[in-house]
Amino acid sequence: MSELDLSRKDYLAEKIVIVDGQGGCGKTMFSPIMAAFDRVELLTYAHELEYMCALHFLGKLDSNAAATMARMFTDMQLYNTMMARETNFRWSDLSSAFRDRPLRYLKRLFQKGDEYIPERIHKEKPILHLTTHNILGISEPLFSGLGERLFLIEIVRHPLYMIKQNIVSFERLTNSPRYFTLHIKHKEQEMPYYAHGWEDMFMRSNAAERAIYAMHYLSQRSREAKEKLVAHHSAHVITIPFENFVINPWSYLRTIEEMIGTKMTRWTKRMLKKQNIPRKMYAEGIRLPIYQTYGWQPPTSLGEQEEFRIRREFVKRLASEEAISVLDRLSSDYEKMYLSKGEIPQRQ
Repeated sequence: MSELDLSRKDYLAEKIVIVDGQGGCGKTMFSPIMAAFDRVELLTYAHELEYMCALHFLGKLDSNAAATMARMFTDMQLYNTMMARETNFRWSDLSSAFRDRPLRYLKRLFQKGDEYIPERIHKEKPILHLTTHNILGISEPLFSGLGERLFLIEIVRHPLYMIKQNIVSFERLTNSPRYFTLHIKHKEQEMPYYAHGWEDMFMRSNAAERAIYAMHYLSQRSREAKEKLVAHHSAHVITIPFENFVINPWSYLRTIEEMIGTKMTRWTKRMLKKQNIPRKMYAEGIRLPIYQTYGWQPPTSLGEQEEFRIRREFVKRLASEEAISVLDRLSSDYEKMYLSKGEIPQRQ
């Protein structure tokens, strides 16, 4: 039985876009913009793919099974999406159909389904749009199973702008039944699967320190995985730094058009306006209750460097010197990679 190969040769989803990143990186800002491109579907949170990749990462699911499940899930997701079976009509959610051309999705409730769906997919050529958390570093089964059909957009952000949300998550969610991340057990204590390899450090750390170490290990795995994926699978991966995008989004949007084979629409520009893009400062977001719950505040200082300083001082009161040194290295590496001095705007 161990030598039996699973297979799914035919497929429905011709193109799959995954928007991925760490907590607080800006996925919920970017995904609605992605959904406003021509033929791109409303975002769907693909928790099933996260669990599948995590199980493969932990050695609990072999590569053939994981790749086949990726093909099965993406086809089933598109099939159900085209019949509005799993479309989110909850008014207040960031992934709600009412935030993006609702008539498009309401119409599907009354269209013919089942055997008519493959032909509609062939005719309309929809692009499946999924949003995930921390999947790039463990995404090898996705690229192995989906190949050139998969396009992964990695959203990255300065660690000091992600830290508050991650601290809040560790304080409020990690011991709650609402925290739907796969867990492992180490010395009789449960912890998120991504703590594998640094379990003891996780156990002795507080919420702020766990947030810092999680960002460190997840960033490291993503960088290493990206190099291998591009080399071994010719993977379609584009990395978008949040700060550069919100100040000047156009070159990134044109790259997406070319890479995926789609076009911006009037809805794209409308969604950019809704997200307050372009901005003068990174933190000039939109006042949504969910963002404020996870620590977002409008900028009040004279410039970006002062905003960075305020956020570092906040974390410094909560974490050990060892953890702060890790955070400083993360910040320095990020700035060298994505933010040259000339690209850090100051308030005029």
